[in-house]
Parts: sequence; structure tokens; C-alpha cells
Amino acid sequence: MKNEARVAGRQRSKAFARATLLAAALVGPAAPLGAQGTLKADPPDVESVDAIIAALYDVISGPAGQERDWNRFRSLFLPGAHLVPTVLTPDGSIRYVVWSPEEYVTRAGPQLEEVGFFEAEIGRVAERFGNIAHIFSTYESRLEEDADPVQRGINSIQLFWDGKRWWIVNILWDLEREGREIPERYLSEDS
Repeated sequence: MKNEARVAGRQRSKAFARATLLAAALVGPAAPLGAQGTLKADPPDVESVDAIIAALYDVISGPAGQERDWNRFRSLFLPGAHLVPTVLTPDGSIRYVVWSPEEYVTRAGPQLEEVGFFEAEIGRVAERFGNIAHIFSTYESRLEEDADPVQRGINSIQLFWDGKRWWIVNILWDLEREGREIPERYLSEDS
């Protein structure tokens, strides 16, 4: 019985060692974030969760004809970050698109600058543990700053604190629509 327990213990140890080595091989040596080709962010934009969320909304907002500061936008994101809008198709199916920050700039940027676009946070639910945070940021979008909202939705934003600044890891969003109204709990600030 004792011998079987020792054999089982060694097998578990070997399996754990293999899994640890596999994880290390997949992850590889991590380069410091500054060495990964990211743009330097303005420190006030990334010093807190509130600051990076405010910078995100600010940088994409502006009147028609105003060029956005896309380098500021890029500087908010961790290398390898994604922006993932969900889409309701005409046949009623739900799809998604995965963009890098650069793809967002090239695909959505020209339209934002051409027609004007203002997005503002109207509610937040935030969770944080250690160096990670998850934000459900409810927003309203307008085509002119003082116009009525044309849409509302929720940005699900993952953030990472590297000990010096916050980074956006991913943003996944969905729009409010008939039959899928935003619940009241997401329309107030709890952060």
C-alpha cells in the first residue's frame, strides 16, 4: 500500500513537472512591456482605473472632421490586446469580430472622424483582484456632443496593472436593443 502511494505520488510529481515545463515553453521568457514595441502613454492616462477608462472614451470621441489622437489610443493597450464587438446580423444570429487596436484604428477610425462620435460612460460595475480588474462600463453614444444618444451598450473591459501603470487587455462589447435592455444594476457607478 505504501509503495503504491509512493509510485502514485511520483507519477503526480512527474505530471506536474511536465505541465509546468509545458506552460513555461508556451509562455516563454517575458520581455518587459516597454521592450515590446508599445507607445509610451501619458502617465495621467494610465495611473488609475478611472484614468484609463476616461482616456479610452476621450480619445475616440470628437466632432466630425476632427482627427483623433490614435497614438494616444494605441498607448492604452497591452501588446496583443483585442477589441471584440458583437454584431446582430439581419437573420437574427449573433456574431463577433476580433480586432487588434491597429485594426480598430484603420476600420472604425475613419468613420468616427467623418461623421462625428461621442461616447461617454453612464454606469460602471468594477471588480479588482491583485493586478487585474474587470470593468462593465455602460456607455451612451452620440453623433454630436449635445445630441440625444443614438445607442447604448456595455463595454466589458479587462485591465492589467504592471506595477507602474494600467493596460487595457481586451474590450468586448454589446449594444442595447429591443428585448435586451441594459439592466438597472449597470446604470449606476459602483467603482
